[in-house]
Formats: sequence, structure tokens, C-alpha cells
Amino acid sequence: MRNKPDPTRAELVRTRRRQQVQKRPKQNSTLATRSIPPVVSRTAMADFTQQRATPSPTNRRFQAAFSMAGFELRVPTVRLPRVEVKSRLLSLFLCLLLGAAIYLSMTLPEFRVTNAQVYGNQRLSAAEVNSVLSLSGQAIFTLMPSDLETRLRLNYPELTSASVILSLPNIVNVKIVERQPVILWQQSGGYTWIDQNGVAFRPRGAVTNLIQVNAQAAPPPGLPVVNDPLSPLPYLSPDMVKAIQILAPSIPAGTTMVYDPQNGLGWSDARGWQITFGDNPKDMALKLQVYQSLVASLTQKGITPAFISVQYANAPYYRMSQ
Repeated sequence: MRNKPDPTRAELVRTRRRQQVQKRPKQNSTLATRSIPPVVSRTAMADFTQQRATPSPTNRRFQAAFSMAGFELRVPTVRLPRVEVKSRLLSLFLCLLLGAAIYLSMTLPEFRVTNAQVYGNQRLSAAEVNSVLSLSGQAIFTLMPSDLETRLRLNYPELTSASVILSLPNIVNVKIVERQPVILWQQSGGYTWIDQNGVAFRPRGAVTNLIQVNAQAAPPPGLPVVNDPLSPLPYLSPDMVKAIQILAPSIPAGTTMVYDPQNGLGWSDARGWQITFGDNPKDMALKLQVYQSLVASLTQKGITPAFISVQYANAPYYRMSQ
């Protein structure tokens, strides 16, 4: 008798799959007959009703909620405050009181200014200051100190500063500081005063010890003052003012300093020559020493020049008369 051969690996796999397929209908029938567990919902049911808040004693509040499947819309709360009659009466009384105060401050003579009290003036009179301010009859509440200060500075270039202080009921105090002249500048038949910063202003009264300068033409103007926008443009540069002050003690008695735009500062010496030093104060003291040494040398040699120039301290020269 011949023995049956052993099944192969493939035949064993096919046999196992057939057995699994045969078991599936039985499992499905078992699952179908099993009872379903109860389902518990964790979300509250949507509210389709309108809610109205209980009104408070002082405010009326309305709130409505509209719900739809999938979203919810809420209207903002609207509060309508109750207006009391007492607050309106109080507001009306305050408005009337304020209006009466404004009316009285503008009409009562006790608040109207007559004239300003001026302090610190030396050559500028109080009448001139009041003529520019024009304060007579004006209510003190309508005045602006900054405007009055600007008006004074623009009308009087000789002022370096002006301060206006208002006090009740009708007092206006004005404190001014005047420029101090150092140069009497003569040009084209007229003259003006010039202070340390080169600002020119109208002469008032008589001042002694001023350095007199006769100018043949106008000098180059100075630069504007950066920290004082109300200051006028300087007629002379501060450097030229300094140069004039350095040369002034060396001018012979009875001689007037002369300004020439081409040669600068100098004078006509009584010994018969014209001397010029330029207008740069940087080495003006050295130029004076060079000039004195040159004059001593020429006098010793018996030379009388017509013109001496020391515009450059390292290159002085002289010219003889033609």
C-alpha cells in the first residue's frame, strides 16, 4: 500500500484561510444579536427660547439670545441710565455762574489796565514802552505776556531781554535789560551805536568813552544769534568789535579810527602816513608790536612813508609817496 504524501506549506495556508472564512458568519451573527449600550450626551440641549434679564431699580437692561443649530448669536447689552432732574439743574447753575464771572471780568473797571510799570530802563523811557504796548483800557485777562515781550523786542533793538508779569486785579510789570554801547559808528553822514555783539541801535542821550569809527562803506554783517531769535542781525561781526577794542588804546590823541572795506581798520597818523591793520582780531596785538618796531626803524633811518600795512603780521610793508 502506497502512503499519502505530506501536504506542502502552500496547501496548509490555503486550508487555514478556508477555516477562517467559514467562522466569519457565525461571529457576525453573534455581534448582531448583542445589545447596544446606552449613550449619554455631555452637552446641554440648545436653548431656543428668548431670555430677558430682570431690570434693576436704576438701569433698564435688555438681553436676547438667538440660537441656531451649529452657532449662537448674542446681542450686546444696552443700558439706558435714568437722568435725574437735580443734576440738570446743577449744571445749569454752574453755566450761569461761569458766564456771569466771564462777563464781570471783561466789564468791571477794576480789571482794566491803565499803564505798565517799567523796571530796569536806563535810556528808554517808560512812556515809550507804554506807547508800544498800548495797554490802556484793556482787560488783564485778555493780555498774553509772550506777545507783549515779542512786541517790545521787535520795536526796540536796544533791548537784550524783556519780561512781562501780570498780577490781579490790573497790574502789569515790565522788566527790561538794555544794550550797552561800545562803538560810535559813523557812516554816510549818519551814526549809530554798536554793542559788544555787533548789534546796531539808535543812540539815546549821551554816553562817554565810546570808540569812534569813521567808515567809508558798510562792513560785512555778522551771523544771526542762534539762541535768541528776536535779536537783530548784527551790523558788525563780534570779531570786528573785538579788533576795534584792541586797537583803540593805541590810537594817537585827537585821531579817529577809520574803516576801509579793502584794508580793514586803521587811522591817519599825524606824522604823515596812513596805517591799516585789517579786521582780524586773532593776532591784532602782534600786529601792533610789528607796527611800532617798523615805525621806530623808519624814523631812525629818516624815512617818512605815505602808507604802512600790517594786515599780515609776518609780511608788513610800506609805500612812499609818489
